[in-house]
Amino acid sequence: MPQMAPMNWLFLFLFFSFLFILSILINYYFNLFFHNNNNYSLQNSNKLTNLQKNWKW
Repeated sequence: MPQMAPMNWLFLFLFFSFLFILSILINYYFNLFFHNNNNYSLQNSNKLTNLQKNWKW
């Protein structure tokens, strides 16, 4: 059995890629539920169309 180091390149790559994907998802839901009250959104449209018209990535 080789020694399983807790900090190797595969762990660092998977950990930071997981943080990157998680930050994208948090940014998606944050813009979906908290940034709907802006000047560009219409009152008749729902949250998903507001997100599609006002995407900020």
